[in-house]
Amino acid sequence: MTRPSVLLTAFAGLVLIFLQLPVIVVAISAFTETSYLTFPPQGFTLRWFGEVLTDPGWLSAIGFSLLLAFMATFASLVVGTAAAYAISRRMIPGSEAIASFLMAPLVFPAVVIGVALLQFYAVVGWRGNFAALIAAHVVLTSPYVVRACLSSLSGVKIDLKEAAGTLGASGFTTFRLVTLPLLKPGMVAGGFFSFITSLDNVPVTIFLLGPGQTTLPVKIFTAIDQGGVDPGLAAISTILILVTGTALAIAERWVGFSRFV
Repeated sequence: MTRPSVLLTAFAGLVLIFLQLPVIVVAISAFTETSYLTFPPQGFTLRWFGEVLTDPGWLSAIGFSLLLAFMATFASLVVGTAAAYAISRRMIPGSEAIASFLMAPLVFPAVVIGVALLQFYAVVGWRGNFAALIAAHVVLTSPYVVRACLSSLSGVKIDLKEAAGTLGASGFTTFRLVTLPLLKPGMVAGGFFSFITSLDNVPVTIFLLGPGQTTLPVKIFTAIDQGGVDPGLAAISTILILVTGTALAIAERWVGFSRFV
């Protein structure tokens, strides 16, 4: 390697380390024996992980968050895949304008979307409704599915569809046996990003939760606001980091995200 290449690689490595430092500090601090967050940790214990995973409040928030994320991701996959297919095949007029409109939630601040949905739900009487909360998350997550599926469809040759039709396959059979398998990388990538976005969302969710409802990110946010940061919060954050990182590594090896990001 030439000298400029070595320097550029070293600089890129330092930037990556700097970006990961907050994550590393939180993960290491979760093992401290003290009842307050400290770095470097004093001693080593798994006590805080045990307390979090046996606390009914945390378990309820985790369960609610997973259910919400799974439901929102499923709905986003259905809606986003259908929209991407229609847009890519130009089945409707103004496809490019519609695609830009569907990408709008990625541009608008999440707080603005949350306030707007809060006002709308208050007028129609949907605030606190679980289905309405899922719909709000679909608004946030479906753009990822549309974008990923459009990337997959851009590489699909129309000849394959025509060949299937020539061999006697119906439109539905062609979509199920030809188009859908080719869409799989985009659907997996879009579904993964949708799930993480829904699971991690606070700005919209906090406005729309009903009585007795709380998600894991909202519970973390309120716990910090009420009692500050303690090792228990570091422990639950470390669990989220490990689960997300493992899922990302598996999905990357299975599908590969380089063409979607």
